Amino acid sequence: MATVNTFYSSFDEETLEPRGSDSYRTVFEVDRDRVVHSYAFRRLQAKTQVFKPGEYDFYRTRLTHTIEVSQIGRSICAFLRKTSDSLSEDFFIDPDLVEAVCLAHDIGHPPFGHAWENLLNRLMTDFGGFEANAQTLRILTETVWPGPSSGLRQGMSPTRALLDGILKYKKVRTRRNEENHFIYKEQRKYLDFVHRRLPAKCLREASIECQIMDFADDVAYSVGDLVDGVYARFITEQKLTKWESEMESDSLVARLLDAVRRGEITRFAAGQIGEFVRCCRLTKKGRASSTNHRYQFDLNVPPEKRAEQKRLKQISFDLVFASPAVQQLEYKALAMLEQLFTILRDNYIREGLPRHRLLNEDVEKTIQSGKTLPQKARLLCDYISGMSDDYVVRTCRRLTDPEFGSIVDLV
Repeated sequence: MATVNTFYSSFDEETLEPRGSDSYRTVFEVDRDRVVHSYAFRRLQAKTQVFKPGEYDFYRTRLTHTIEVSQIGRSICAFLRKTSDSLSEDFFIDPDLVEAVCLAHDIGHPPFGHAWENLLNRLMTDFGGFEANAQTLRILTETVWPGPSSGLRQGMSPTRALLDGILKYKKVRTRRNEENHFIYKEQRKYLDFVHRRLPAKCLREASIECQIMDFADDVAYSVGDLVDGVYARFITEQKLTKWESEMESDSLVARLLDAVRRGEITRFAAGQIGEFVRCCRLTKKGRASSTNHRYQFDLNVPPEKRAEQKRLKQISFDLVFASPAVQQLEYKALAMLEQLFTILRDNYIREGLPRHRLLNEDVEKTIQSGKTLPQKARLLCDYISGMSDDYVVRTCRRLTDPEFGSIVDLV
C-alpha cells in the first residue's frame, strides 16, 4: 500500500473544476501528465532558448530547457527529503507536483525569447497587456485543450497546488505595474481560488514548490546557456580570458576557463548542477506562518551559490546575448512581431467582419468568438504567442513577401 503523504491536504488537491478519480495516479501525477500531453508543451520544441531551433541538433530549445528544469526540480525534492529533519517518509514535498510545475512553467512563453514577451506586452497595452507567466496560467485554466466546433478552448482543471506553483507573480495588472510581472485583470478569480482560506500574507509569498521551480529554472538556464555558448564558439578561451581581465576574477571563472581550455565544459556543467542541488536547504518559518504546509517552508540557497548562478548568467549575457550576431536576430524578430501583430490586429480586432481571410477558419472562428475588442485581442494574442519561431517567419513572409508562398499553404 502506497504511503500517504501528509504534507498535502484535500485543500491542496482540490481542482479548479471537478474531474474524475484515477485508480493508479495521484492528482499531481495527473497534473503532470496533462501538461506533457498538451499542444502548448509540444510547441516548446520549436521555440528559442538561446539559438534558433533546428540550426544545430544539440542546442537547447525551450523544450529541452524545460525538461532540464524538471529534472533539477525533482533532484532538489529528493535531496531535501533525504537531508532535511523537517521531512520524512510520509511528510515530503511531492516530486510529481514539482515536476508538473517545472514542466508547465514556460508553456506561456512566446517565440523568440524574452524580447518578444516585452514587445508583445507593449503592443497589448490597450487590451490588458501580455506576460508569459500570466499566459501560462491562462493556458492551464482556459485554453490548453481544443474545444468544440465553436472555436472555444478549455482548461485542464489543474489542482490548487499546481496553479499556486506556477504563480511566480501574484499582482493583478494595473496601469502602475503594466511593465511586467503581473497576471491579467480577468485572472483575479484564479488567484482567489488558489488563496481561498490562506492568510493574506501568502499573496506576497511563493509556495515551496514555486520556489524550487524558480531556482531550478535559474540553474538550468545559467548553466545550459553557458554550455550552448561554448559549443557555438561565442564563449572561447580567448573571449573568456578577456572578460575575466575586465571583471573581478574568482575561483568559479578560473574553473570555467580551465574547463573550456580542456574541452570539458559538459563535465563542468554537470558538476555545477550537482553543487547547486546539494546546497539547497529547507528552512521552517516562524509561528506566524500559514498553517498550510506549502507555506511553512522556504528554500534556502547560500548567498555564495546564488552569486555563482548569477555570475554564470552574466557571462552568457555579456558574451552571447549581447553579441552583435544575437542582437541582430533579436532585432529582426522584434520587427517581425510588430509587423505581424499590426497586420492581424488591423484585420481582426474591430467591429464587423474582417477585411481579409488571413488565417484558417478555426483560428478566425476563435478570434471572432470574443464579444469585445479586448477579448478578441486576447484571443489573437493567444494565437500569436503560441506560434513556433519558424511559423512566425513563414507567416510574415506569406503576408508581406510577394515571391513567397503558395495558394495551398493554408489548406
